[in-house]
Amino acid sequence: MTLYRRLEQAQPIEEDWTTKRPAARVSPTSRRIRAWPVCVMALITVASAIAPEAATANDGDSVWITSWTGSAQGPYPSGNAVAQPDLEFAFPNKVASDQTFRLIVHPDLWSPQMRIRFTNVFGNQPVTFDGVFVGLQKSGATLVHNTNQPVHFSGEANLTLQPGQSTWSDPVSLPFVEDAGQEGPDLAGRKLSISFHTVGSTGPMTWHAKALTTSYVTNQGAGSVGDAEGDSAFPTSTTSWYFIDAIDMRAPRGTQLVVALGDSITDGTSSTINGDDRWPDVVARRLEAAYGDRVVLVNEGIGGNQIIGPAAYDPNNPVSGGPSVLQRLARDVLSLSGVTAVIWHEGTNDVSAGATADAIEAGISTVVQQLRTAIPGIRIVGTTITSEVGAAGNGGTPAAAAERIALNQFIKSSGLFDAIADFYEAGWPDRYDDPLSRSLFSLIGDVAGTSILDVACGHWRITRELARRGGNVVGVDL
Repeated sequence: MTLYRRLEQAQPIEEDWTTKRPAARVSPTSRRIRAWPVCVMALITVASAIAPEAATANDGDSVWITSWTGSAQGPYPSGNAVAQPDLEFAFPNKVASDQTFRLIVHPDLWSPQMRIRFTNVFGNQPVTFDGVFVGLQKSGATLVHNTNQPVHFSGEANLTLQPGQSTWSDPVSLPFVEDAGQEGPDLAGRKLSISFHTVGSTGPMTWHAKALTTSYVTNQGAGSVGDAEGDSAFPTSTTSWYFIDAIDMRAPRGTQLVVALGDSITDGTSSTINGDDRWPDVVARRLEAAYGDRVVLVNEGIGGNQIIGPAAYDPNNPVSGGPSVLQRLARDVLSLSGVTAVIWHEGTNDVSAGATADAIEAGISTVVQQLRTAIPGIRIVGTTITSEVGAAGNGGTPAAAAERIALNQFIKSSGLFDAIADFYEAGWPDRYDDPLSRSLFSLIGDVAGTSILDVACGHWRITRELARRGGNVVGVDL
């Protein structure tokens, strides 16, 4: 459970200091979508920029399409995990040693055949994996009976990765998936379990800190138990992913992949553990509703990430935001299977770190040029940077606000992008004029001076608005 700061009064988020403006994938279980619905609608309005041609089984042979990603951001524990349990017992020396991981992931597309990319990109010694299995999660660390399938690498049951190396597994058959890309009732909203054993001591563990999904790990010395369907061998939970960064599924030729690239806003800071309510999750469901299985969306956000900084990432002296987009673009976008579009939301951390607008604009231009050179015909949706007025540190200063405004003008007028989603415009506190918000606040009525507990507040959008209207609000995310 995460407890947000007490909001005694409205905090302004309007940052136009210069003009002084006023402040499937579809689960059968309904979800409370609290994460920036106006911004999501801004993205949907530019859906024509990524609208696919028809992709059917008649388009020819099937192809690999990346269906899940968790960007490798550095060696554990460098990063900003959310609701992370105490892992001192599981990893007393910050390494894994003769233990089994059971990582839980949510593919955006299901298929009877898949493969997994393992990575040791931030390690400093070889890492050997064996006892690798993939199955359908039942609940917690328990698997659905008879779904756990062995995974091989060039026909072998074990894999050794050298420092800096990544590799794909052999194709794995998933008998419980009947038709490629067709989620039946039994798979809607379900998640995959990927289990693997680390042989001996791993050294620094390549990870993604902010998974916002509960996974599991055995005690050190427990050995290889990935074939077990039960949960008794997995006493420790974690809200991060380790040693894997992508999953591919077979899909009809013509299926399109959209990559959500960004920082903590994309990674899901303040969204709900196991809730799948980050803005990329919401957009993925909207795209599925519009285009079915012809469009897949994956999330390559990293909390604290920057476009141009650090100038050179050193895993021996890591920074929590991981390598810059300039350094990670090849691995996190260009190497994925079937990329046809990118939605990119980033830049606020560069501003807070003191980078100049000119340097950030040059970085943006370089990234867009590299994308267009590597993937001819790619469609790129740019997004404006959201406000940070009132935030602690450099990001909340008038100078930073003016710089963000200048960057947003560049993003909208540069002509670099195929479409723009204006997150900054959508985030103003007086823009609660969508039908859902109007109905909600008309029911709540006057809250001035009222003590309010907002439970499961997600991105605390409602909490913030209630405080702006005079309520004394405590927001709690479960």
